[in-house]
Amino acid sequence: MPETQAEPTKVIISGITRRQENFDYTMTELGELAKAAGYNVVAKVTQSLDNPTGATYFGKGKVEELGETATMNDASLIIVNDELSPSQLRNIEKGAKVHTIDRTQLILDIFGLRARSKQAKTQVEIARLRYQLPRLRQRNAGFDQQGGGSTGAGGALANRGAGETQLEQDQRVLRKRIGRLKQELVDEERDEAVRSNQRQESAYPTVALVGYTNAGKSTTMNGLLNLFAERPDDKQVEEKDMLFATLDTSVRSIDLPGNRKFLLSDTVGFVGKLPTKLVDSFKATLAEAKNADLLIQVVDYADDNYPDMMKVTEDTLKEIGAEDIPMIVAYNKADLRNDGTTFPEENGEDHLVYSARDKASLQKLAEMIERHIFADAVTAQYLIPFTDGAVVSKLNEVARVDKTEYTEDGTLITATMTQANAGRFAKYVQEQ
Repeated sequence: MPETQAEPTKVIISGITRRQENFDYTMTELGELAKAAGYNVVAKVTQSLDNPTGATYFGKGKVEELGETATMNDASLIIVNDELSPSQLRNIEKGAKVHTIDRTQLILDIFGLRARSKQAKTQVEIARLRYQLPRLRQRNAGFDQQGGGSTGAGGALANRGAGETQLEQDQRVLRKRIGRLKQELVDEERDEAVRSNQRQESAYPTVALVGYTNAGKSTTMNGLLNLFAERPDDKQVEEKDMLFATLDTSVRSIDLPGNRKFLLSDTVGFVGKLPTKLVDSFKATLAEAKNADLLIQVVDYADDNYPDMMKVTEDTLKEIGAEDIPMIVAYNKADLRNDGTTFPEENGEDHLVYSARDKASLQKLAEMIERHIFADAVTAQYLIPFTDGAVVSKLNEVARVDKTEYTEDGTLITATMTQANAGRFAKYVQEQ
């Protein structure tokens, strides 16, 4: 008999308005996050409240409605569109008689599923354990507070008895585990810092794709690779129409005509209400953005809520200290708009309306990148003695060679390159 796949868990998404102008969008996004975690959203329950009710987040009647809605739809999980306190989660579960997680737990679950590198897995595990620590006391309440999809050391902490002593033991185990993981992360970040420094020392400009999750960063990177990389199929990054399809930063080399090479990184996407614990954990991953010479903010221009997405991105960049880096704002998915938007269309030096699946758009984006990162390019003549043949080879690697002549004193090369690279060959410069 062929194996049958288990039906996805049916869930209810819920939240209170809290005077949010974009509340409807945040609920839509919560539904997309639930789908990304593998859940089947069967109902939505909301309440118009300016602030949460202290004990139960929702009003008492709304908690009862959540339970009734779950029964009618055969749902076994409620997801709330905020980070809740341990007592709020416990009281909702008690009143609705349905397992409940909050938005933070949901995002942690997704990150746990998507993490691939050792560094990303360690970062997620630290954030997850920090989230679990104040919630350990709830494990005797009849519901598993570990969340919808989490696994790992925290889940193995079976409560062997009741009472404060056992709780303190469990908390101590978690704190030790967090401490060990933090030390592992320090070692991993040290190795990544070495690799990052090597990239910076290469004197090649660095460009980082940033933006909301599922805005098209990976598609943009793959499009540029198809145009400008040797054997691009070997360098493609994963792209899916899904929130947080990838978490790990990917760095690829892009070779523009005239030996104008730069390093392009595809960073983790941002999302509204990203848990602070994850922002803290992922600051090392986001270092590619913080250390870049140029940022490209990829925007989902086909989504009516793109201004809110841009604000989330810019707020996150500010939080990691990357707000002052030069930026191109690239409005992607123009081909999916139904208002006659033309593309590619450059609006000023720093804004581009484009489609990451359109060759002409990618060419235009490459031209804008080139103008920004090679704005300081200098042209000079370099006389390289015949005894320094390796220097000629290196110069040909990093510069656009405009002219080569052979003289009695050596190879005379007229070349254009960035100021950073030009400094490496300063002693060979010939006064004109």
